[in-house]
Amino acid sequence: MTKYLISFPSRAMDVADDEWEQVGRDAHEVLRNAREAGVWVFGGGIDESVAPVRVAGDGTVTDGAYPENEELSGGFAILELPSRDAAQEWAARFAVACRCPQELREFMYDPES
Repeated sequence: MTKYLISFPSRAMDVADDEWEQVGRDAHEVLRNAREAGVWVFGGGIDESVAPVRVAGDGTVTDGAYPENEELSGGFAILELPSRDAAQEWAARFAVACRCPQELREFMYDPES
């Protein structure tokens, strides 16, 4: 089976202050459903209060992300699924729960991962 990344940036969420608790409950329900279905690999939200750093091969640490890349924020889920259609169905479930569109990406096959 193929692993898929389902994600969204924080700025995509347009949620009223009084709806955040329900969004959390809804998103966790989809997560629990994915676990029960046996497709959940890993997921979570990026801790945006912790600044990113780049670590070079020699161990040198530089503050910040790659300057040419867009900010990485929001949440993500990695699911292992039998097809892209199945991945799109799960992405739609997360879109409803998180109140925003989800980006879907496919991981390349690596026999050692």
